[in-house]
Amino acid sequence: MAEITAAMVRELRDRTDAPMMECKKALTEAMGDQGKAEEILRIKLGNKATRASSRIAAEGVVGICIAVDGKSGAMVEVNCETDFVAKNEEFLQFAAALARLANEKQPIDVDALSKLPVDSTADAKPVEEVRKLLAGKIGENMSIRRFTCLAARGRLSHYVHGGAKIGVMVDVTGGDETLARDLAMHIAALKPVALSRDQVPGDLIKKERDIAAAKAAESGKPANIVEKMVEGSVQKFLKEVTLLGQPFVKDDKQTIESLLKSKGASVAQFALYVVGEGIEKRSADFAAEVRAQAQGARA
Repeated sequence: MAEITAAMVRELRDRTDAPMMECKKALTEAMGDQGKAEEILRIKLGNKATRASSRIAAEGVVGICIAVDGKSGAMVEVNCETDFVAKNEEFLQFAAALARLANEKQPIDVDALSKLPVDSTADAKPVEEVRKLLAGKIGENMSIRRFTCLAARGRLSHYVHGGAKIGVMVDVTGGDETLARDLAMHIAALKPVALSRDQVPGDLIKKERDIAAAKAAESGKPANIVEKMVEGSVQKFLKEVTLLGQPFVKDDKQTIESLLKSKGASVAQFALYVVGEGIEKRSADFAAEVRAQAQGARA
């Protein structure tokens, strides 16, 4: 069984806000698996272990380019090792250039984007070469993680938040610029995973249903009541993670769906990037490193 270190316990606590001892117990039961331990905590502690967190697992920025007519746009995430480099002007210009290039050329993937000339000048270098040169100059590794291109049915609006750590593009038909901007800000704040219920990934719903079932089973209530509890939890979850079902961040008395109806508007699609989302950042246990070095020296 994997050793449960203080660093592992601290990481799980940061992710869940659960008590330290509960984190250690969950990690022990999960044999050190952070994802499984988080599920165990959610079953045992409910909402106390589901703190929505915007913690960033890797540094970098989001670059966005929207065409003048609002009919097309691209968003790119470029990662680096430190927040200091994420604020570097050349790094920011590189991210902006990639967004413009992606919107203009519509490459199929990051590899294709990396092979394109970085601009339209005669002596323009390929993106990958520019990336390597910039990394060498700054002295820090950097990578192009992902990009999204959207062709709007209506008109694209965008929003960038937190020093370009969160980026949003949203395709809105009807309404006005204020509504579109409010929607983009709402998405950045509440981070929906899908536009509507039918677009929520099936595996995500299954995971939530399994967690709800495990929690309900511990209540000791009759099977028919447990079934209703599970279904209620799943429906609540779907409201929380879908844009149309969420309460409007500026007025929680109405949902986004009702807001759009009142404005005679609709949303066709949106894209949301949170820098470093889903990337594991190496967590250094300094004390452990010192002990290991001392042991190595003695050996």
